[in-house]
Amino acid sequence: MKALIVITGASSGFGAAMAKLFNASGYPLLLLGRHIEKISALNLTGDVLIKKADVTKQAELASAIQAAEAVYGPTDLLINNAGLMLLGNVWQQSPAEWQTMLDTNVMGVLNGMQLVLPQMTAREHGTIINISSIAGFKAFQNHAAYVASKFGVHGLTETVRQEVAAKQVRIMLVAPGAAETELLTHVTDQHALTEYEAWKQTMGGITLDPQHVAETVKFMYEMPQDVNIREVDIAATKQDS
Repeated sequence: MKALIVITGASSGFGAAMAKLFNASGYPLLLLGRHIEKISALNLTGDVLIKKADVTKQAELASAIQAAEAVYGPTDLLINNAGLMLLGNVWQQSPAEWQTMLDTNVMGVLNGMQLVLPQMTAREHGTIINISSIAGFKAFQNHAAYVASKFGVHGLTETVRQEVAAKQVRIMLVAPGAAETELLTHVTDQHALTEYEAWKQTMGGITLDPQHVAETVKFMYEMPQDVNIREVDIAATKQDS
């Protein structure tokens, strides 16, 4: 039997695409999100457990993971996919939006990793894939706080990778470019949104399909346990930055 895969932020975008792809291959899944009706609407079949959980609240995450592991065994892959992108420049954006991004994009990742790493290192088997962004190693205007959060994801991923490498646990990172997800629906700064949409038009108006990110994640995970594809940066060919 295949091992348990946990995906945060599974209701849309990359998370939904990954859920559908892994489900089609028969993996037991724990799918987490704040809007579970959207996850249910994916109409997945087989061994799928859907739980409402906010990644910023570690107790909620722990409860959901424990419930899934009681049925399917230990988590073998955690995909830290939940994230927020709230655009705005630093002298105008609300500090509440900064905090929301840092809590979700950084603390949410750390919360999940802390919950599954003890059993992974004890078993000397397991994988964590953190979904970051090209904004995790490159600056973009109107993205200051978001860039700060994703640089954090890049840094913590490499740090933890070094810490658990000797235990045969893989820590991987995927950094997508602009993609056709719901990230922009939460942006409150209309000027920043207009500039982003204008930039998107330079790519022909269509950015990266989340399906290709899902395929990349699955390929990385299905490599042998002694092979760690540490980082993949993936974007539409026409993305110039």
